[in-house]
Amino acid sequence: MGNVFSAMNISATGMTAQRTRLDVISQNIANVNTTRDADGNVYRRKSVIFEEKNYVSFHDTLIHATGTLGKGVKISEIFEDTEEPGKLVYDPSHPDANEEGYVMYPNVNTVTEMTDMIDASRSYEANVTAFNASKSMELKALDIGK
Repeated sequence: MGNVFSAMNISATGMTAQRTRLDVISQNIANVNTTRDADGNVYRRKSVIFEEKNYVSFHDTLIHATGTLGKGVKISEIFEDTEEPGKLVYDPSHPDANEEGYVMYPNVNTVTEMTDMIDASRSYEANVTAFNASKSMELKALDIGK
């Protein structure tokens, strides 16, 4: 029984991680034209990095080493992309234009964000399907025990 609940827990961690990823993607899309944040800086694209959850006991680590138990996924970092430059657009009437009349826009590409959103959405759906399959197996096991 522990492994079935473990499977449900793994799916739940995946759903939580993908939900956070969708939130970050939505934030990127919402700020695609944000040329100035509260600190006066151009918005920077954010990304989510996942990693496997840590094992808390030697027993869990040993079981994992045999390939029979997983712990799920967690978000290790939400980071700002400072390497990819923003887009310079000539618009001298914009309040954030520099001396030459150029405005720095965020390094957010809407097509990339929409592609990532589809990927995150499908990953979320896959986790829901796995969760429901685990739940169905649990219910069948209960019916067998009657």
